[in-house]
Amino acid sequence: MSSVENRDMRGKGRLGLRALAGALALSICAHPALLAAQQTTPLQSSQSSGTQTVGTSQPAPSTSGTLDPNSTTTAPDPTVTGTVDPNQPLEPLADPDALPLDEDMGRQNLRESRLDNPTAERINRELDAEDDSGIRLGTLILRPSISQKLGSETEKTGSVKEDRIFSETGLKGTITSDWSRHELTVGAEGAWQETLSGDATDKPRADIDARLRLDLSDDTTATLSGSYNFSREDSDDPNAISGAKVQSGVHEYGAGAAIERDFGLIRGSLAADITRSQYSDAELSDGSTLERSDRNRNRYRLTSRLGYELSPALIPFIEGTIGKIDYDDAVDSAGYRRSADLYGARTGVALELGEKLRGEIAVGYEHQKYEDQRLKELSALTVDGSIFWSPREGTTIDLTLDTSIDPSTTAGISGATIHRVSAQLAHDLRSNLVARLTGGASFTNYDGDASASDSTSYLTGAGVTWKVNHYLDATADLTYERTNYKTGTDIDSVTALVGLTAKR
Repeated sequence: MSSVENRDMRGKGRLGLRALAGALALSICAHPALLAAQQTTPLQSSQSSGTQTVGTSQPAPSTSGTLDPNSTTTAPDPTVTGTVDPNQPLEPLADPDALPLDEDMGRQNLRESRLDNPTAERINRELDAEDDSGIRLGTLILRPSISQKLGSETEKTGSVKEDRIFSETGLKGTITSDWSRHELTVGAEGAWQETLSGDATDKPRADIDARLRLDLSDDTTATLSGSYNFSREDSDDPNAISGAKVQSGVHEYGAGAAIERDFGLIRGSLAADITRSQYSDAELSDGSTLERSDRNRNRYRLTSRLGYELSPALIPFIEGTIGKIDYDDAVDSAGYRRSADLYGARTGVALELGEKLRGEIAVGYEHQKYEDQRLKELSALTVDGSIFWSPREGTTIDLTLDTSIDPSTTAGISGATIHRVSAQLAHDLRSNLVARLTGGASFTNYDGDASASDSTSYLTGAGVTWKVNHYLDATADLTYERTNYKTGTDIDSVTALVGLTAKR
C-alpha cells in the first residue's frame, strides 16, 4: 500500500473516532429533550419488506434541496424541540443532580458577621475544634470539657502576705447548630474553687452567652440573645466592704434583640437590650451579713448602627446609643438617687478576612447624667473592640479592648471610668504542644474628690498545654498581677495552676 493510501486510511480513522465521540456527546446532551419530543410527536411507521420502523425521524434532505421519500436517514431539525444542531456549541448539563455540588452550596448559615458571641468564639478556639469532634444531638453539636486543677496563690499587700492552696473545678463548652438556615450558638464556662489551706477568699465565676440568628431573607437577619455572668467582688475594689469575710456576689442577666439589613453597599441595624445587675449580701468577719440590694439596677439601651461596605472584608460604621439606668431603690443607703440617663456614640470598622483576621474596633464617647443633681455627670472616651489575628499557621493573637462606667456606692461620688486591654498569644510548638502568653492592663479613674482611689493594674502570664490525646489535655499556668493605687498600698499576686482537662 502506498504512503498516500496510508495517510488516507489514517485520516479516515481519525474522522471516524471524532464522529463517534460527537455522536456520544450529542446523545448524552439531547437525551432528556428527545424523550420529551418522542412523547409529543406522532408515531411514524413505514413498511419495508415486512419490517416496521417506529420513530420521529424526518427524511434527510437531498443535495439538491428536495426530500427523498425512500430515504431512511435521520437528520436533526433545529426547529424541532428536543433536537440538537451539531453545528451549534454544546450547552452545559441542565440536570444539577449530574454535577458534583459543594455540600455548603445554598446554605445561608455561612453568613459572616461581627463577633456577636465572643464567648463561644473563644471557647471553640480553646477547645481546638476538629471535624470529628463534638457530640451530635439531632441538628445540634455539643462540645463539652471538664477540668480539674490544683492551684497556689500568694497575695501581698504591703508587708502582709497571704498564701492559700486551692482546687478548681471547671466546666466549659459550646452548642452550635447544623441547620440549612438560621444559626444557634451557645458558649458557657464556669469554675468553682475550694480552699484547701489558707484564709484567702474563693473566686468562683460563670459566663453563659446564647445567640439565635434568624435569616429572614437574603439581606435581612434578626438576632435574639441572652446571657448570664457571675463573679465575686474583689476585696480591693473601692465599692467592696472593708474587712468583710466574703464579698458580694455579682449576678448579671442580659437579654436583647436586633435586626440587621443590607441596602446594597449600606448595612443598617437596630438593637435593644436590657441588663440586670444584682448583688448578694456580704458576709462580715463576725458572721453577720450586710444587705447590698440597694445596688440592684436595670440598664436599658437602644442602639442604631449604619455601615458602608467598602469591600466584603472592610466595613466602617457609625453607631449611636440612648438608654437609662434604673435602680430598684429610688434612693440608696446614703440618700442619693443614682438612676441616670445614658447617651453614647461610636465610630469604627469591622474586619472580616476569614480565619486570618476578623473582629471590630471602635472609639467613641459615653455620657451618664444622674437624677440627683448632687452627683456629677460622668463622661468618658471609649475604646472597644475584639480582634482575632492569625499571622501564620499555628499562631493566634486575641486582642480585647473595653471601656465601662462603674457606678460608685460612696456618698457624693458618681463613679469611675474603667479602661481595659488584654491580649493572648498562642503558638503551636509541636502538633501536640501549645505555648501561651497573656498580658493586660486596667485603668480605673474616679471623678472629683475620689481621684485618690484611682488605680492601675497590670497582668502577665504564661502557660503550656500538652495534648495527651484527642480527649485529654494537661495544662500548666503561671500568672502575676500588680495593682498600683494613687494613694494606698499596692497589691501583688502570684497564681500557679496545674491540671487535666477532658474534652469531647
